[in-house]
Amino acid sequence: MSVTFVQSFAFDTLWLILIVSAPVMIVAMVIGLIVSIVQATTQINEQTLTYIPKIVAIYATLIIAGSFIIDRLTTFTSGIFSDFTRYVQ
Repeated sequence: MSVTFVQSFAFDTLWLILIVSAPVMIVAMVIGLIVSIVQATTQINEQTLTYIPKIVAIYATLIIAGSFIIDRLTTFTSGIFSDFTRYVQ
């Protein structure tokens, strides 16, 4: 394996991690922002108030985007196994 190949593989892996985790992270960030704005305007400073909306939103996001995530992961994994001889050298 050359250095260029390892760098390309590492870049593809990190890009996949970013793409796969983006829907969940964005939803969690938006829900956290909305809850903190509501807490700031109502002056309710309960720390545990953010957990339930985030858990529900993340669960719903995983249900909606689950097929996209699994498709990307299986495509990447099958690509690794189909070119396995390139990785062993």
